[in-house]
Amino acid sequence: MMKSRIMIKIGLELFEEYWPKKLRGVRVGLLTHPASVNHRLEHAIDLFIKSRKIKLKALFGPQHGIRGETQDNMIEWKGFKDQKTGITVYSLYSHTRKPEPSMLDDIDVIVVDLQDIGSRYYTFIWTMDLCMEACADMGKAIVILDRPNPVGGSITEGPVLDVGYASFVARRAIPVRHGMTTGEIGNYLKNEFYPDLEFHIIPMKGWRRKMWFDDTDLPWVMPSPNMPTLDTATVYPGMCLLEGTNLSEGRGTTRPFEIFGAPFIDPEYLIKALKTFRLSGVIFRPLFFQPTFQKYTGEVCGGAQIYITDRDKFKPFKTGVAILKAVHNLYPEYFRWKVPPYEYETVKMPIDVLAGNDRLRKDIEKGESIKYMEEWWEEERKRFEKTRKRYLIYGS
Repeated sequence: MMKSRIMIKIGLELFEEYWPKKLRGVRVGLLTHPASVNHRLEHAIDLFIKSRKIKLKALFGPQHGIRGETQDNMIEWKGFKDQKTGITVYSLYSHTRKPEPSMLDDIDVIVVDLQDIGSRYYTFIWTMDLCMEACADMGKAIVILDRPNPVGGSITEGPVLDVGYASFVARRAIPVRHGMTTGEIGNYLKNEFYPDLEFHIIPMKGWRRKMWFDDTDLPWVMPSPNMPTLDTATVYPGMCLLEGTNLSEGRGTTRPFEIFGAPFIDPEYLIKALKTFRLSGVIFRPLFFQPTFQKYTGEVCGGAQIYITDRDKFKPFKTGVAILKAVHNLYPEYFRWKVPPYEYETVKMPIDVLAGNDRLRKDIEKGESIKYMEEWWEEERKRFEKTRKRYLIYGS
């Protein structure tokens, strides 16, 4: 029996109807990527070109480019002239991550249409943040076309960023799994950091906080090359932590972030250790795999695949920490924390910028229990909830 899906309308499908009157006829720069499509898979670029309410003058692309050209993470790309439209495309994943003043000379508004996946590490919201900062500096406006948080808007998890560990994977103090839409994140950023910015949101119709992406009738389009499915997005808030180690997070396989391991791991031994944590909503299958790129290219790795049995009870961040703790304890002679550079951070440890603090790494090294660690990040998360609630747009 097929699951019933709820019809919603996203900001891209409502911008013609709800475009701010004061911005009619303005020159627009569009921050976009491959998943910036409507129900009919029509891309925002094509829809903006047809619009009589605005003039599309520039395109901006985040990590992985406007078409998802760069497969791996941390691969920069250069701007270019789009052959199809003749419009200049600016890269915001290179030496330039905040739009330069010259990029904004010929536009009045940056429109943001990005499909986020609900995790603090995912860099698209920080590219949006830098665009908001640039527009505040230059007296330009921002319009966000809102989209669903694929993993829902009612569950949050993980530590809140210590601003001393701010980086391109975490610029502001929010928890790892933030439970907000792109528009709600923008609402938080505008009110907390850019009070003078001219800011508009075109919200969705029909979306509610408890909805996961597959509760909607929207098509899944990969927002980045290693985010192929909703299952990937569901485990990502914990499994991205592996990027801060010498463990493969499954890049170079057909199930990135769901598959993980390393050449020195015995799968059965690892799964036996993971069972002792009594993690909710998840089971692990032992396996061997051979990545085609990134860590351990062409080498046989032992590890496991994650299977989610109850996504409402599943805690991805806790699961990711349990995996790190298990491998750290089982293989102390082989396990290593990755060293900088990582996502433009050249001093701090990658695991620290991902966790948003150095406490997580030090607790694992000291052998602290998962229960002890979860208690302190839960305290941080609960404190942030008071701030978060002020900026939510949608009901449950």
